[in-house]
Amino acid sequence: MASKTSTVWALDIGNNSLKALHLSNERGVVEVIGFDNIQHGKILTGTGVTATEKDELIAISLRRFVEQNDLSKDDIVVSMPSQNSFARFVSLPPVEPKRIPEIVKFEAAQQIPFDINDVQWDWQLMTQAGSSETKVGIFAIKNDVVDYILEHLSRENVKVNYVQMAPMALYNYVLYDRPEMGASENQAIVALDIGAENTDLVVCTPATVWQRCIPMGGNAFTRAIADAFKLSFERAEKLKRTAPMSKYARQVFQAMRPVFTDLASEIQRSLNFYSNSNPNAKLLRVIALGGGTKMRGLLKYLRQTLQVPVERPDSFKKLAIGSGVSAPKLHENVPDFAIVYGLALQALGLGRIDSNLLPRSVARSMTWAGKAKYFTAAACMLLLASLMCLARTSLDRVNYSKNDRYRQKTSSVIEAANQAERRLREEESKGSGLDQRIRKAFEPFGYRDVLPLLHETIITILPNEKNNPAQKDLYRAFAVGEVEKVKEIPRRERKQVFVTGMSVQYVEDVAIAPLGQTALVSGSTRKQKEAAEKDYEDERYYAEARMGGEAPKYGQKQYLTGEEAQGAVVEEVGSGFVVTIEGYSPYKDIGELMDPIGVEGEPAKWGVITRLLHLDDIVDGNSPFKLYKKLDTEHFKLEAGEVNLEGDMPQGIGVVDVRPGTAKAESTGYGTADEKVLLDPMTKEIISKVPKYRNGRRIFDRVGKVDYEVNDHWFVLKFKLIWKDAPNESGSESGGAASSGATAGARW
Repeated sequence: MASKTSTVWALDIGNNSLKALHLSNERGVVEVIGFDNIQHGKILTGTGVTATEKDELIAISLRRFVEQNDLSKDDIVVSMPSQNSFARFVSLPPVEPKRIPEIVKFEAAQQIPFDINDVQWDWQLMTQAGSSETKVGIFAIKNDVVDYILEHLSRENVKVNYVQMAPMALYNYVLYDRPEMGASENQAIVALDIGAENTDLVVCTPATVWQRCIPMGGNAFTRAIADAFKLSFERAEKLKRTAPMSKYARQVFQAMRPVFTDLASEIQRSLNFYSNSNPNAKLLRVIALGGGTKMRGLLKYLRQTLQVPVERPDSFKKLAIGSGVSAPKLHENVPDFAIVYGLALQALGLGRIDSNLLPRSVARSMTWAGKAKYFTAAACMLLLASLMCLARTSLDRVNYSKNDRYRQKTSSVIEAANQAERRLREEESKGSGLDQRIRKAFEPFGYRDVLPLLHETIITILPNEKNNPAQKDLYRAFAVGEVEKVKEIPRRERKQVFVTGMSVQYVEDVAIAPLGQTALVSGSTRKQKEAAEKDYEDERYYAEARMGGEAPKYGQKQYLTGEEAQGAVVEEVGSGFVVTIEGYSPYKDIGELMDPIGVEGEPAKWGVITRLLHLDDIVDGNSPFKLYKKLDTEHFKLEAGEVNLEGDMPQGIGVVDVRPGTAKAESTGYGTADEKVLLDPMTKEIISKVPKYRNGRRIFDRVGKVDYEVNDHWFVLKFKLIWKDAPNESGSESGGAASSGATAGARW
């Protein structure tokens, strides 16, 4: 009985809640694509709940379910409670296959303990392969039970396709989802579904199923608590659910102990009856299902009493979980969803038992209702097509005879259109040169995203949360300006790099392009002036290149001077970028931070330069850039030094502050004269090299020199990057990249 839609909703309206499971088998994999577990406003079988109130509670839960889910495209299968239901397996005498329905009807009338007209019944063959015995299963349930559920669903416009008893749904679940269920008829698994009012015990073997409904469930424990503590049913139910956390837990469990004993005795009596009837059968395990299994201590008590392994499943072994489904929430409801799981398996054609207890009158009306619209549509379409053909034929005969002049006019219009099309093709052929000129005009913009990508790559190799996860809290605190949290880590232990300036220059030949120049600031005006003049010359050269001036081409001899120009052989590498990064770091060993030794095989210990050597490993697996000749000082250089107001260092490091002298020596720790220091812009910590003081006086070393405290270190890193995806030809494409590259010379 496979579903036509390959997706199905399975519903189980219990006394405590409405359970629903939405399964799909579209790709050959059973997958849950939705579920719902709607608690009723009250327990339907609770004390004081009238029949009218029970109907209203079911209607509210159903309405809420229909509003939350789209049921229009799926088959619907509904479970029926085990009360007033019947399942029996009988062996038929040897007869011809065509006579089996007749014999089964006779057996049903004999076996079903109700009037055959008062029940909905169905049957199916249960004969195992290779067996000569014809065995059938007969299933029946009273009409009033089925009509009660279907009436509620009909009020919410829910059309049911299949109806099945809850014990048979449990049987389908066990046979499909439990891999330990082998082919031996002598091995059995017991499904124990403890509900609110009843407990369904289903013994499952590969070919047969035996069921018993025990009239005792979770409500029996609630009533025992209510009687013992003189409480209402609702308050007793609440106390039962919170008993493990209650200070009266011992008294609560003492009140429930007789119910534990009675339930275990009934289960043991049922299993003994089955074992006596099937002496060769071995009970492998008991699968505890339903809301009653959540009661603390119940499973342990059953294991001790039954002497059979008892487990409460927390997942379905063969059920995949869809992308839009919450796996934790589904696993939380697994014991409650065993029945709807088995129902859905039957509707998808994967259940061992596929009998349908849907009233035949309902099934017949649904079948004809589904086909009637197709019959009506087909008849209307046939009639419409016939009328259209007749009208068209008559109209064509009249029009053809009187519209000769229109045909001639149409021919002349078609000829004019053909001539216009020919002229259009001629004009389009003339415009092919314009298309090429337009493309050429837009070529300079073809590589405008390279510079941002290069900047992003350089930022990626600096110390950050990904490269140094041990100090992730430091980077996060720094990003949001939490100064106190940053200062919790000693400054000399912070693996941070602060970039104060960066220049990126596009070059056509990486092999012969000079490294960038750096203006180091110090107290010497001469050095500042010379560096500034050098930067000015570099900027002037690139400005001329941008304006179309005669900037020399890399690869020509004027880039090699003196002895280097004599007999030099230029290596052809290709286009790329010359990069200069300036900045400082508070870390105690800037060499370890920039280029540690012997860490090639340990990515977690790499420094900034090590990551430059492994760009393909850290930039999405395929970086467009590659470091050029790290071991050659003509192409790669790292300079570093102490942050010192009196020494050479890059511009933009720290904020200058004046520390007072003797007047505040005790509070500030500085000497008798005002002196300038550099502070961290964010934390206001001293980052420059400063004299050490003791009791307001400077400290001198053994040779009489002032003893200094070294704080941060500055660095200047110069290197070249090969652009792997650079244009193969010079000209307009390279010019576009060069124009973009020239703008990158500005300081950060």
